[in-house]
Amino acid sequence: MISSSAKQPARLCETQLIAPVSGSLLSRKIWLPKLIYSALPFFYIAAGALALFATIYISTWLWILPHYLLFSAACLHMGVLIYRKRRLARKNSEKSAD
Repeated sequence: MISSSAKQPARLCETQLIAPVSGSLLSRKIWLPKLIYSALPFFYIAAGALALFATIYISTWLWILPHYLLFSAACLHMGVLIYRKRRLARKNSEKSAD
């Protein structure tokens, strides 16, 4: 089926202008202070552990329990993943310096 909604095809320069704007928020690099950047995996691990321990005190709102468990698993996973990646990168940079 041929649609008549687009009267003229978009020029390439218009398409190139639209594409970076649509994904700029997700693909944009951000700057974090060194203290926050180095504490990020520990924050994820602490948030995951606190959410996991908070499930002990949930007694009446059982519908929220899976959300807490999913959040805690995601935070713990991300914290360990970031910590391992940084430790591996640090080990590789020390080996290349020697």
